[in-house]
Amino acid sequence: MSTVKADLSMSLDGYVAGPNPTLDEPLGEGGEELHEWLLATRAWRASHGKEGGETGVDSDIAEELESGSDATVMGRRMFSGGSGPWEDDPKASGWWGEEPPFRQPVFVLTHHEREPLSLGATTFEFVTDGAESALGLAREAAGDGDVQIAGGAEAVQQYLRSGDLKELHVHVAPILLGGGARLLDNLGDDPPKLEQTRAVESPSGAIHLSYRVGA
Repeated sequence: MSTVKADLSMSLDGYVAGPNPTLDEPLGEGGEELHEWLLATRAWRASHGKEGGETGVDSDIAEELESGSDATVMGRRMFSGGSGPWEDDPKASGWWGEEPPFRQPVFVLTHHEREPLSLGATTFEFVTDGAESALGLAREAAGDGDVQIAGGAEAVQQYLRSGDLKELHVHVAPILLGGGARLLDNLGDDPPKLEQTRAVESPSGAIHLSYRVGA
């Protein structure tokens, strides 16, 4: 069976997005700084059709991210920032333009039905009957491959609570956000146990941590 995993950048004070998100700043105030380690890498730039970039530890990690799954699950707010009916959502086609970087089936958790959306090599399907249903569809689409829970924090928390998430990869950026969406909240009275499997320090100041969940 495929492995279900999540891979997120996080601030030193535990946030994966900053406070007060808007259409202009979907990651909240200061949230884009979480990903500076990634955006500078040659691997990330190459995957987005750009030249140049830095090699080294961060680029090696970024290359792992690009090849790490065959299907993705994400929350509605990660897809577009909205929560209401799709006809009222100014970002109803998502944040990524005509060529989203996923290039695989993506299953979006939402309360509002809509037809699948194909953009470039990525197909988005919108799942209204819960996290377990979305994960089942993603596992079917991935076959023997892995499933990525892309975020945001609430989606990752759901799969941590259910016990479905088996690998957690956190890239700790050397910043403090002071508020926003905290990754490891809302896990109940008996949160899952984590076994560290990797810790890699980067010259960029980021620290890449990997955990086996439920060990």
